[in-house]
This record gives sequence, structure tokens and C-alpha cells, in this order.
Amino acid sequence: KLTLSYCEHGGSSRYVREFISSGRIVDYARANPTVQVAVEVQNGRHPNVNAEYLTGWDKQVCVKNEPINRISNVIQMLNDSSGRKMNRIDGPVQTQTPSVQGIWTPFLDIRDKKFGMEIVQDGVN
Repeated sequence: KLTLSYCEHGGSSRYVREFISSGRIVDYARANPTVQVAVEVQNGRHPNVNAEYLTGWDKQVCVKNEPINRISNVIQMLNDSSGRKMNRIDGPVQTQTPSVQGIWTPFLDIRDKKFGMEIVQDGVN
């Protein structure tokens, strides 16, 4: 669900009101029928775009004094993301399941080796 909140009178909501009155929010809703779009008036508050995801996560982006193209980019960014929070990885990443191919080493020289190959079709050799 995507909720666009704005103030009817505040100067910081000027571009959001223009975005809504130009019909861009309706165009977005038509282009993305799987997204539930809502417009909410919150007088006395700065405008923001709030996205609620099916996974239970939510994200809120303030669009105070942002031009129309930035509002459009924020809405598209929220549509394209999964809603998960970004986590910084501070060290080397190690896996619990090592590669089936084995670990590569610079001493692995297989250029001149011949490997036997057999093509199997429909279970017949």
C-alpha cells in the first residue's frame, strides 16, 4: 500500500499538491494495479510517502519541498524495493555450505588436461 500524505495549506506540500492535481498519482495507480494507492490530508504536517509491504515491513520518505520529478522517483523507488532495512556487512562473508566445485588456487592448471565426456539423450547412452 502506498500512502501520499500532504497538507492543504503548507508551503512544504506545494509540489505534492501539484503532483496530485496534475493527475500523475492517478497515472501511477493505473500503471501499477497491484499497488493500493491512497492520498491522505494531514494538515499542519510535512508531506511524506509511506509504503507498507506485504512482508510486514514499511518505509517512509519525507518529500518536503521536493520537486515533482523527485516525488515521482521516490514513489518508484518505494515500488521497486522490498521494504527490508539495509544492513551493513562489516567483515568477510563466509558460507556454511562450501562450493561443490572446490576452492580455486593459482596452482590449478587444467589447460592441457583431457576430460572424458558422454552425451546422454532420452536415457540412452
